[in-house]
Amino acid sequence: MRIAHRAAGAVVAAAAALSLAGCGPAPWEEGAGGSTPTPTSTAVPTPVPNDLSGGATQRELTAGAVAATIDYWSTLSMDKWTAEAVKPVSISLITTITPNDGQKVYLQRATMTAVPSSPTGALDALAPQVDAATVSPGYLVLDPYSYSQTFNVGPVPAEATYVTLQFSYDFLVQTTPTSSEYAKQTATDTLTVALTD
Repeated sequence: MRIAHRAAGAVVAAAAALSLAGCGPAPWEEGAGGSTPTPTSTAVPTPVPNDLSGGATQRELTAGAVAATIDYWSTLSMDKWTAEAVKPVSISLITTITPNDGQKVYLQRATMTAVPSSPTGALDALAPQVDAATVSPGYLVLDPYSYSQTFNVGPVPAEATYVTLQFSYDFLVQTTPTSSEYAKQTATDTLTVALTD
């Protein structure tokens, strides 16, 4: 009986050796020159954010005691925001002041600068567009009075994939309700809008 067991064990060992011999070299024995393919990665473009993707956006800005609520939108649909198109951006602005002692808030100047960018970085900025008040001390923008304006983003280089819109708002705030003296406060904002081919 012992001899039969030994013979059976020898057969199992031989079968195991043959089985291993057909598997090729063990993974740890393969060097750098092995035939295993090296995985490659494909670069996926980073999506460009679009603050007007929903058609409009609203921002809350603070400049000293002044709180400004600004709505931005475009009458040109986003699929038509191409590099060569003239792209309108409309704004509507209204302010409140804290504490509200009866003094008024005026908008002295609104400025928009458009900076196009490509996947490799920012391109030359377009000339700033400025709406300076034609009345003194400025446009009354204290609730319930508001300010509306439309700026146009002109053609940009063909390689541009988005534009950054930099806005600046200069406010004049009465120091007292009956004063002819004013404090200047400035609020800034930035929108990013994607371009289509």
